[in-house]
Amino acid sequence: MADQAGQPIYILREGSSRTRGKDAQTYNIMAALAVADAVRSTLGPKGMDKMLVDSTGNTTVTNDGATILKEMDIEHPAAKMMVEVAKAQDQQVGDGTTTAVILAGELLRRAAELMDQEIHPTVIAAGYRLAAAKANELLPNIAIPAGDRGILRKVAYTAMTGKSANSVGEKLADLAVEAVTAIEEDGKVDVDNIKVEKKTGGSVHDSTVIKGLALAKRRENPGMPKKVENARILLLNVALDIKKTGVDASIKIKSPEQMQSFLDQEEAILRRKVEAIKKAGANVVFCQKSIEDLAAHYLARNGIMAFKSLSESDMAKLSKATGGRVVTKIEDIDPNDLGYAELVEERLITGEDELLFVEGCKNPKALTVLLRGGGYTSIDEYERALHDALRVVGVVIEDKKVVPGGGAPEVELGLRLREYASTVGGREQLAIEAFASSLDIIPRTLAENAGLDPIDMLVELRSRHEKQDGKSFGLDVFQGKAVDMLEAGVLEPLRVKTQAIGSATEAAIMILRIDDVIASGGPDERTISEAKAAAQRQMRGGGMGMGM
Repeated sequence: MADQAGQPIYILREGSSRTRGKDAQTYNIMAALAVADAVRSTLGPKGMDKMLVDSTGNTTVTNDGATILKEMDIEHPAAKMMVEVAKAQDQQVGDGTTTAVILAGELLRRAAELMDQEIHPTVIAAGYRLAAAKANELLPNIAIPAGDRGILRKVAYTAMTGKSANSVGEKLADLAVEAVTAIEEDGKVDVDNIKVEKKTGGSVHDSTVIKGLALAKRRENPGMPKKVENARILLLNVALDIKKTGVDASIKIKSPEQMQSFLDQEEAILRRKVEAIKKAGANVVFCQKSIEDLAAHYLARNGIMAFKSLSESDMAKLSKATGGRVVTKIEDIDPNDLGYAELVEERLITGEDELLFVEGCKNPKALTVLLRGGGYTSIDEYERALHDALRVVGVVIEDKKVVPGGGAPEVELGLRLREYASTVGGREQLAIEAFASSLDIIPRTLAENAGLDPIDMLVELRSRHEKQDGKSFGLDVFQGKAVDMLEAGVLEPLRVKTQAIGSATEAAIMILRIDDVIASGGPDERTISEAKAAAQRQMRGGGMGMGM
């Protein structure tokens, strides 16, 4: 800025840059669109995969939107907001991340067109909010009640369709439904109580749900039993060793007899601790802290199986699975604190790879899915697919509502929002119509990724939805035509759509409202310059790049 005499006044430090007004909005929109375009080709049953190679050379092959955006090294601040959309979607629902990001990108693209018509971003934001609120009001009318295992399997299978794991989707869907229904408590599902243990070797059809836990742990002493039936399990959150003094202390020993007496006392302390464990009736011990070798020796002599250094999350899962309570004082062990399992066994899985199985728990509220696969790359993708399936099944159990897939909700909402826009009037009407048109990006992208003509497919879908019984018709990319998704068994949780619309709208509005970008010298300066260059190339009709 300059004073009245025309002398410039510098308020930013040297090396800083400032982009204002239309330029700032254009560059931010272009950066966000670059993120949306990066994942767009992965949407749907015929979506393509991405290969991501990190700085250490580790390779990830996936078409999971959340994984792609998490692994990409994105620096531009506006682009990071799009990553937050995917992150929020993944945390809240576990599926629909690509949908949310693509929708946010399309909302921004349509907003840019309205801004070119001199419509203020605040008016666009107001229209988008009205449209999002109306969409959330309309979505329950499209939804159908859910709850039986058949619908849950269809929801799980739909969540995995298009991933590399699609070929084994039915097996993974069965695993997901079995695991989630087992840990349901009062209509609520905490998927964190399902532990996924991956082991290469064999095929995915060897995968199984263990009504208990599988842990990568080994006995503390080879003299301990390798297998314990009717296990009475003690969960300890205190070390089985000699307690150290809290202050520096020294003991003066003047004779070998005193030394021996001192050692005998330490042994006696450990022996008393082991006797207390045996007296309580425990024959398996899981210790969150350390177990001294001598204590392990005494436990082995008493036929007690013991494991040390368990994580806090594993201890919590063991407690939920076995019904045991975590004990913090050995002297106060109550037999009622012990958990139960029919079998605790170290078992060879493949080659020299052993796992500890805690099986046959009574009504376990934590369990393990043992996932098998031929190689690390494929088994990692199976795990990502299973994660999505577990989350969506849990969401359906909680909400008891599903909607048809294949772009059916988006087409239906687009038609109804255009009707709603005419009742609003004013410039907000144009923003609501733009919102409705943005929803078409989902069926359009599904068609494009399947090699179909997107305009023909949209026309066919809209004509079906105009009819009385057509609101559940979506795009079947395998047949290349509009099909009733309820009959085809392509179902998604209602929450996937409400969350995607909500988070995409919030991100789009936030980016639209930014009209001034002030960046200090450094990485952000470089990424903003790259976004400017990308925007200029886009305006000239060239490709679009992004800083990653």
